[in-house]
Amino acid sequence: MPVYVAYALVVIIWSTTPLAIQWSNDSVSFVTAVVMRMTLAAALALVAVLLLRRRLFTDANAWKAYLAASFGIFPNMLVVYWSAQFIPSGLIAVIFALSPFVTGGLSWLILKENPFSRRRILALVVALAGLCVIFWDQIQIDERSVFGIGGILLSCGLFSLSSVSLKRLQCSTGPLEQTAGALLFALPGLLLCWWLVEGTLPLPQTLSPKSLTGLLYLAVLGSLAGFTLFYFVLQRMTPSAVSLITLMTPVLALMIGSLVADEHLSPSLLIGAGMVLLALLAYLDLGVEAALRQRLVKRKKATQTEVEVNGA
Repeated sequence: MPVYVAYALVVIIWSTTPLAIQWSNDSVSFVTAVVMRMTLAAALALVAVLLLRRRLFTDANAWKAYLAASFGIFPNMLVVYWSAQFIPSGLIAVIFALSPFVTGGLSWLILKENPFSRRRILALVVALAGLCVIFWDQIQIDERSVFGIGGILLSCGLFSLSSVSLKRLQCSTGPLEQTAGALLFALPGLLLCWWLVEGTLPLPQTLSPKSLTGLLYLAVLGSLAGFTLFYFVLQRMTPSAVSLITLMTPVLALMIGSLVADEHLSPSLLIGAGMVLLALLAYLDLGVEAALRQRLVKRKKATQTEVEVNGA
């Protein structure tokens, strides 16, 4: 599968998860919803690994990769769900838009790579401003908001640290094995939190059709397919480029919500979406330029090596 097709699929899948999360919480608590989602996704991932005759620990460093990836699930998912109790989804989207900055900083510290230039920073600032235009009515801060803002900032750090750490490890495990391993390593912490907070499973008859639909969608597409495609993309692109997903998903999620719920597309949504789109085009253009420069450098080195060999 081409990496850009996988990238687009991740954006589409993760753009639909906010609506699915709302449905999954219809008749159960957010802790139970997260645990049921990840447990079912882990079971499906293990079945897929067995059917395809794959092995999880063929690489000596596989467990390190699974542990690093698990940070994006636990405690990250619980932190996001908990923070959503204190701030609206629009403010969450705006704060998550800081992920490319956090990822870039961690890439500089851990990978010794500087993904930023003046043009890229300007593009990210414009994209952040576009999200602020879209969610301006929801950017309200009070005493309770401090908890939510702190939680989402922590989530940005966990998401970025997980992505950059995986890139640094350079593990040879496949995306499906990476998904299964990450879910397995995240489950003990999720189950412990569920046992401390809830401790009882909901009866089948208490699950509403909306909750059941949301949980199945999140387990199969949001987690199993979404994580597998995400790790596939992360192995082939830089963490900074992958972190741009956090800029695209809230805009697309609003548009999908408008289509599904027959909501009116406001002028602020259209203006903000245009700003985000222009910013992403500027960022991606720079990425193409960087790739071309890197290709020219490699070609120059190859030419120099050939000249040295012929001279010898």
